[in-house]
Parts: sequence; C-alpha cells; structure tokens
Amino acid sequence: MSAGTLPLKVLVVDDEPLARENVTALLERDAEVEVVGQGNGVDAVALVARLRPDILFLDIQMPEVDGFALLELIGADAVPAIVFVTAYDRYALRAFDVHALDYLLKPFTDARFASALDRAKEQVRTRRRGELDGRIAELLRAQQSPRTRFLVPGRDKTIVVEASQVDWIEAADYYICLHCGDASHLLRDTMDEVERQLDPQQFFRVHRSAIVNLARVREIHPLFRGDCELKLTDGVTVRLSRHRRREFEARFAQLGTRR
Repeated sequence: MSAGTLPLKVLVVDDEPLARENVTALLERDAEVEVVGQGNGVDAVALVARLRPDILFLDIQMPEVDGFALLELIGADAVPAIVFVTAYDRYALRAFDVHALDYLLKPFTDARFASALDRAKEQVRTRRRGELDGRIAELLRAQQSPRTRFLVPGRDKTIVVEASQVDWIEAADYYICLHCGDASHLLRDTMDEVERQLDPQQFFRVHRSAIVNLARVREIHPLFRGDCELKLTDGVTVRLSRHRRREFEARFAQLGTRR
C-alpha cells in the first residue's frame, strides 16, 4: 500500500462468532485492508449503512436474515465488493458460478482466502474507476425467479430434470428425492431450500418431508384427525398434514381457477 493511501474498509457478517473471528484474523494479515466491524445478519443492515465498507465478507446461510435477503435489504450496489462465504450448497454455488461471483466454500484454505481477497480488492479499484458491476443485481433477480430445473450429477453425466416433470419431492436424510413418474433422482439439498426456490403456485409442502406438484394431485381422501391422503397421477399416495390442509385447499383451488 502506497504512502498516504487509506486501507480498504472490510465488514464481516456471519451468525457464528468463531467464523467471524477466523475471517478477521486472516484479514488482519493484509496491510491493505482494515476490519471496521463484524456482526450477524440482523445487525448487518445498520452496520453497512454506518460503516460504508469497501468489501463485505458475507455468509449466505444465516438463520434469521440470510445473505440473499440481506442484499435485497441493503441494495445490490451498497458495497463495492462482496465475497460470499457458504457451506456446501450446490444450488448456491451454481448461482455464483453462473454470475462469475467469488465465494469461499467452508472450510477454506488460507491460500483460497487470499485469492478471494485479492479479487475483491480489484473489484473495489474497478468501482473507483467508475466501472459499474451489475452481477450482484443479476444474482438477486435470478434468486427471486422460481427454479425451473434441477441438475442431477451422475458418474459420467449430469441429468437435467425440468421442475414441471417432478410429481413430488421426498426428504431423504441429507438428500432430497425427485420423483418423476417411474424415475427418481437423489440430490444433495434440503427441503427448506428447495421449497424456497420452487414456484409456490405450482408446488406445495404437504408435510415436513414431502412437497407435491399440485398439477399431479388427482384425489383427496380424508383420514382421521384432520389429516388427508393425496393420490397423485401415478397412483402414489402422499400424506397431507392437517396443519397444512387449509392452505393446501386454498392453493389447490387457485390452481383450478388459473386453468
């Protein structure tokens, strides 16, 4: 850093204090940057407004306000450079790759961290030259659009499964299972994340472990204590929780109206 040049201001946002400290310790090795603050997702909006950082290290998977929601709150251009930090999430990583955005996959090495920081510093210099970067805004727009396909990795190929082909989705430990007629596909993902990505007018989570394509529901059979059983076009039956029954019936009626 040349004489008289101020260090770049860095804000670290992660819900885990230990994770924040680890990132801060690595940043303190670089004389070109200064950690001006750290906090969780709830604190981050106020911190960004007050500190106006040049670089934001942002954890994506935070319980109260996740990284994508935070970016929508502060605005895509509020911070010149963002380094996303995430645990393994195939969908999120594909999104970053598509938009050529840098990310750190936990756990990361010191060398990988240094590389990400160097690229972030270059992004700040680019912004200061007056060159705008629309990739964050594009990422947020993509996140807001319903997911239309799944990419299922295989040994020697990747299978493309259109969301419209999925009859229902079942939780399977650390995976989800896409049921498509006679075929089924395992994908490392969570039910909560997939539910958030899919079109809520087309897919409905009937209980904790199942999401159904509303267009595949053919019969509804009442059971004891308010539960129901849904019969799909392929003959498979899926339980509908009584706690979700009223919302399901409203959503299902809306589907019929659109048709």
